[in-house]
Amino acid sequence: MERKLAAILSADVKGYSRLMGEDEVATVRTLTAYREEMATEIRQHHGRVVDSPGDNLLAEFASVVDAVQCAVVIQATLKAENANLPPQRKMEFRIGINLGDVIVEGERIYGDGVNIAARLESLAEPGGIYISGTAYDQVENKLALGYEYLGEQEVKNITKPVRVYRVQVEPGAAAPAVSKTRRVGTAHLTRAVLVLVGLVLIVGTIVTVRYLSFPTIDNRQSTIVNQAEEAPALPLPDKPSIAVLPFVNMSGDPEQEYFSDGMTETLITGLSKLSGLFVIARNSVFTYKGKAVKVEEVSRELGVRYVLESSVQKAGGRVRITAQLVDATAGGHLWAEQYDRDLRDIFALQDEITQKIVFALKVKLTKEEQERFRRAPTDNLEAYDCFLRGAEYFLRRTKETHTQARQMFERAIELDPEYAAAYAGLGLTHLVDWAWRWSQDPPQSLEQAFELAQRAIALDDSLSLAHMVLGMTYLRKKQHEQAIAEAERAIALDPNYAHSYAALGEILTYAGRPEKTVELIEKAMRLNPHYPAWYLYDLGVAYGLTGRHEEAIAALRRFLARDPDFLPARSDLVIIYSELGRKEEAQAEAAKMLRETIDFSLEGARPTWPYKDQAELERLLAAWR
Repeated sequence: MERKLAAILSADVKGYSRLMGEDEVATVRTLTAYREEMATEIRQHHGRVVDSPGDNLLAEFASVVDAVQCAVVIQATLKAENANLPPQRKMEFRIGINLGDVIVEGERIYGDGVNIAARLESLAEPGGIYISGTAYDQVENKLALGYEYLGEQEVKNITKPVRVYRVQVEPGAAAPAVSKTRRVGTAHLTRAVLVLVGLVLIVGTIVTVRYLSFPTIDNRQSTIVNQAEEAPALPLPDKPSIAVLPFVNMSGDPEQEYFSDGMTETLITGLSKLSGLFVIARNSVFTYKGKAVKVEEVSRELGVRYVLESSVQKAGGRVRITAQLVDATAGGHLWAEQYDRDLRDIFALQDEITQKIVFALKVKLTKEEQERFRRAPTDNLEAYDCFLRGAEYFLRRTKETHTQARQMFERAIELDPEYAAAYAGLGLTHLVDWAWRWSQDPPQSLEQAFELAQRAIALDDSLSLAHMVLGMTYLRKKQHEQAIAEAERAIALDPNYAHSYAALGEILTYAGRPEKTVELIEKAMRLNPHYPAWYLYDLGVAYGLTGRHEEAIAALRRFLARDPDFLPARSDLVIIYSELGRKEEAQAEAAKMLRETIDFSLEGARPTWPYKDQAELERLLAAWR
C-alpha cells in the first residue's frame, strides 16, 4: 500500500437532517453553492477535495498551515453568506483538521489520519474549527490565531486519546463544554522522555534540545505568545534593525515551499551573523507567513525599522527573486531589485542580496565578516537541496520525519563530504534522538552528536550551530567550562541568534551562575519577540535559583499556561513552594505530576541533573523530599 503524511480537513453540516426535512430543494441549493466556495478556497490554499458524500467534505493538504488558513477563510466566508439567510435556514459547517499518516488508493485516502479529522469535526461547534495535537504542533507559531487546549479526548475507534485544540478565530471566544478525559499511557513525547529516565525531574539540556533547531530554523512545536494579544510597540535598537519576511513561493507548487523557506532562512542566517545589525529571529517573522501584512505593523510588533519583502520562483534550472527593502518607520523604499539567474548561481545571488542590504543600511563589516561573504557552504547544488529538504523534515518533529531528515543530511554528506553544515545538522538529529529517547543506545547517540559537531567545526569553524551542539554535549558530560566556551563562541559567530543566548543561559544555570541567565533570556526575548515558551521555563528556573521566588512562580505559571504537559515545570514549582513553606501548594503540584508519572525516584533523577555544584543539587532534592 502507498502511504503518505498529509493534513486532512473534514467538514460537515450541523443539523443537516433537519434542514433537509424542512426544505430539500433549498438545502441542496445552498449546500451546492457553499461547497463550490469551499472547493475554490481549498484549491487556492494548495489543497485537493478528495470526496464530498452527503453533507460531508474531505480535503487534503501538503501543509497544515495551508489547511488551517483555508478553514479560517471558509468559516468567515460562510458566516457572511449565512447572514443573508433566515435563522432557520442558516447552514453552518463544523471543521476538523488532523496531520497524520494516510493510505492512498488512486484518488482516495483512508486510515486513522482521516478518521481522527472526522472525529474532531463531530466535536466542533457550528462554525468552529478543531485541530489535533499533531496539527497544532505545526501551526502554533505560524498564524495570528489563538488556540484553546481542550484536553485529550477519547474518540470512537481510535485507540489512544487525541489532544484537541479549538482555533480561536475571534480572540477571547469561549469554547463549548467538552468532556475532558484523563491521559492514559505515554501520549506525549515529553512524558515518554521523563518516564524512561525514571523521573519527571528532567530539566537541563532536554529543555533546550527539545526545541533546538538550525540557526534561524526554529522548531514548530514550541508554544508562542498568543498573537491575538495586543502588545505595546517595542523600542528600536541602537543599531540598524531588520525583519526578513518569509519569501513568497511564486512557483505555484506547494512542494517548493521548502525552497522558499530555505531562502528566507539562509538570508536571515547571513544577516544574523553581522555584528552591526539587529536581526529578528526566524520563528518571529514566520508568524507572518501566508498573510497580507503592512510593514508598519511588522515594525511596531517586532520593534524594527526596516522590513525586507521578497518572492522566489524556481523552475527547472532557473531561479527568479524579487526583493524590496522598506523603511517601515519613515515610509518609502531604500532598495528594490529583481533577479533572474541560473540556479547554479544561487549562493552568489544570496550573498549579493545580503551585500545590497548591508550597503543600503550603511553597515560596516569586520574583516572576519567580509571573509564569510566569500565562502559558499557547498559547490554541490544537489547536496544543498538535500540539506534544505532535511531541514524541512526536521522541523516536523515526528519520529518518521526525523528519520527522513537524517537520511537527507547523510545524502548531502555523500554528495559533498566537505559539507560542514550537513555534519552539524546530522549531529543535531543524534542529539535530539538522545534527548527524546528515540535512540536505542542514548549514550552512543550523544557521542555521535559530539563527534559530528567536532567534524563540522573542523571543516568550518564559523558554524554557530555546530558550536551549540558541541556545547550541549559538553553540558551532558558535566564539562561546564567547555560548554560555556562553545555557547559563547556560537554567540560571537551569530550575535543575533536568539536561541544561543537562551541556551547559554541554561548552561550557566547549571554551572552556578543563574543571575546571568536572566539577562541572557531577556536578550533572547528581544531578538525573538514571539518567543517560544521554553524561554519562560529557563527564566523561571533561574529566578528560583536566585531567590526571586514570586517571579519564578509567575514565569512557570505562564509557561504551563502554554505548555501544560511539560512536567518539569511542575517539579520546579514543587521545589519553590516547598522552600517557601507553602506545603499545600507544593503537594498539589506534586500530585498533578505524579498522576502523569509511572515511576518516581529521586535517586533516579540525580544523574539527569548536570549541576556543577553538588550541594545545590542536594538542596533541591531535599526540598522535594
